[in-house]
Amino acid sequence: MCIHQLNLLAASNNLPITNFLGKQHPIEAHHLSSICDIMEKAMVNGDTCIIRCILVVFQVVFKFFFSPQTERNRDIVRRSGLLLWQLLMAPRDQICSEIQKEVCLAISSGLNILYPGEAEINNLLKLVLTEGERNSGLSQLRDVILTNLAEQLQNNRFGSEDDDHYRLNDELLHYILKIVVRESCVLITKCQTVSKDDFQKLLSTVPAASSCLRYLMAVQNHLLSNTILIKPDENDDSDSSLQGETLKVQELKTSILSLATQILTGCDEVLEMLQQVTTALINSDISDREQRLKGLEQITKATMLGHLLPVLLTSLMHPNLQTLTMADALMPQLVQLVLYTSQTALLLKTQSPVFSELNSSPSGASEQKGKLLPDERMLEEKEEPGFLTGLKIPAPWAAGKTVETVHPVRDNYKFKETVHIPGARCLYLRFDNRCSSQYDYDKLVIYAGPNTNSRKVAEYGGNTLGYGSRSVLGTGWPKDLVKVEGDTVTFSFEMRSGREHNTPDKAMWGFACTVRAQESSEDVSGGLPFLVDLALGLSVLACSMLRILYNGPEITKDEETCQELLRSKLLQRCQWQVEANGVISPALTPSPSPLPLTIDEDREFTYPSDVLVPPVGHYFDLPRIRLPPGIMIKLREISGRARPQFRPSIK
Repeated sequence: MCIHQLNLLAASNNLPITNFLGKQHPIEAHHLSSICDIMEKAMVNGDTCIIRCILVVFQVVFKFFFSPQTERNRDIVRRSGLLLWQLLMAPRDQICSEIQKEVCLAISSGLNILYPGEAEINNLLKLVLTEGERNSGLSQLRDVILTNLAEQLQNNRFGSEDDDHYRLNDELLHYILKIVVRESCVLITKCQTVSKDDFQKLLSTVPAASSCLRYLMAVQNHLLSNTILIKPDENDDSDSSLQGETLKVQELKTSILSLATQILTGCDEVLEMLQQVTTALINSDISDREQRLKGLEQITKATMLGHLLPVLLTSLMHPNLQTLTMADALMPQLVQLVLYTSQTALLLKTQSPVFSELNSSPSGASEQKGKLLPDERMLEEKEEPGFLTGLKIPAPWAAGKTVETVHPVRDNYKFKETVHIPGARCLYLRFDNRCSSQYDYDKLVIYAGPNTNSRKVAEYGGNTLGYGSRSVLGTGWPKDLVKVEGDTVTFSFEMRSGREHNTPDKAMWGFACTVRAQESSEDVSGGLPFLVDLALGLSVLACSMLRILYNGPEITKDEETCQELLRSKLLQRCQWQVEANGVISPALTPSPSPLPLTIDEDREFTYPSDVLVPPVGHYFDLPRIRLPPGIMIKLREISGRARPQFRPSIK
C-alpha cells in the first residue's frame, strides 16, 4: 500500500518526490535478473506473500529505475513479461484476486518497457479488448490500462507529443465502443430480468462508469474541449485560414465527426433495447413494476446515454461545430434518436395514470388496462399529443439569483452587482430579514437598469437593533417584495462609516437579496425527466442541423470580394452554360441576332430565344459573349476597327 501511495505521489509533476525519483540511476540488468529468479522460486513454492512483494517491486522498477536500451536488458524484460503473463493467465483457483490485481498494475506500469512499440501495444490492447470477456485476468488488465490512459488523456492537451500515445486508433476505439454498447444493453436488460432484491442493489451501484466508458468519456471531452477552446489563427494566410479554420481545428473536427458518428450509432442500439425493455415491463405482471419503471431512468443514466450523449449534444451546438459537413453526416442518426427517445419518454409518461388506477380500481379492470399494448394505450388516451404534455419545464432563474455582501461588512467596503434576466417584464426582490448596516448612510441603492446612471428605485440602510444611528433609512429594510420594472437591476452598497467598538456583527450584517422573474417562488423541480430532457435536447440539435442544411454553404471570402463583379450588368447579360466537368463558361452563340441599338443600363436586358440555338460551323470553336449592337458600335468607334463585311459566295 505504501508503494501504491508512492506511485500516486510520483505521478504528479509538481511534487519534489517526482524530481527526486527522476534523478535516480537505473538498476543494472543483473539486479532485475535476480528479482526474476526470486519470482520463479516463489511461483514454484506457491509463496503468495513473496509473489506480491516482487510484483510491487516490478511496479517501482518499471516506472522509475529501468531502461531497456541494451540487448541484455531487453532479454531480461522479455523474461519478466513471461513471468507476469504466467501469473495473469493462471486459473482462478491457483491465484488470488489480490495477486491478479498486482500483476495488472505491474504490466500497466511497465507498458512501454514490456511492449516497446506502437504495434506491440496495439496488439496487446486488441487482445484484452476482444478476449477480456472470456478471461478475468485480461478483463482486469483492460480496466487498469484504460483507466490509466483516461487519466493521462484528461491532463493532456491536444497536439502534444503524447497525444497519439494516449488516443488509441480507430480500430481499438471501435472495440471499446462495442464493449460500452454491450455493457449498456446488459445493464438496461437487468431492470427486467433480475430479482427484486438484486434490482435494489443495482440501483445503489449506478451511475458508476466502467473503465471502457470512462476512456470514451475522456476521449470525447479531450476532443470537444480543445475544439471549443482553439480559435482560428487570424494571422495565418493559408487557404485553410481563409475559410476561418486552422489545420488543427480541421483535424479536430474530423476526429469529432468520426467519434460522434460511432457514439450516435451505439446510442441508437441502446435506445432500441431501452424501448424493448420498457414495453416488456409495461406488459409484465411483476409485482414491483412501478418501481422498476421509475428506476429505469436512473439505470439509463449509468449507460452511455447518460455519460456520453448529453455532453455530445451540448457541444455540437457550439458555433465551431455547427458546420454543413457535420450536419450532413449526423442528420440521419439524429432523426432516428429523436424518434426513439420521444417514443420511450411517452411510453413512460403514459404509465403515471395507470399506476394510480392500479392502487384504487378493482384488480380485474386495472390488469386488463395494464395489458394493453403501448400503441393501443396511446390511441386510447387521445389527450396525449406528445411527450412534453403536462410536464412543467423549468423556467430560467426559477430558483432566483441571490446577491449579497460579505457578512459582516467591513470598513470602506463597496459592493456593486447587476442582475439581468432576459425576457423578464419585471423583477421581484426579496430581502433577507437579517439585513442591517451600522448607520443609515451605510446604505444600499437599487437602480432599474444596467448601471448606476439608470433610474433609482429605492435605497435602504441602518438597523433597528439599537446600535449605531439606531434608525433606518426611510421605511427600513423591506419585509415584502420589491418590484423593479424591466429585466435588469443594479445593486450598489457602500460602507461609509467606521465600525464602532460596541457594534456587534448582527448590526453590520450587510444585505442579501434574491432576484426572481416571478412574483411568488414557484415550486422548483429537479428538472425534466432524463429521457424527456434527452429527447428535447436531441430535437433542438436536429432543428439546428436542419437549419444549416437549409441555408447551405456559407458565402466564402472570394465570393464576398467578387460581389461587385457578380453584380456587373455586362456579366448579367451573358448566357452561361455548365460543361460536363462542372465548369461554368459563356455559352456559344450563333450569328448576331436583331438586338436593340441602344441599351438602357437601368433596365434589365433579356435575350431572344434564338441565342440558345447550338451553333453550326468550325468558326464557333471559341466561346463568345454576345454583346448588344449598341455597345459593339461604341467599341468599334473607340478601337477604330470597322465592322467586317461578308461577301456572298458566287456559284
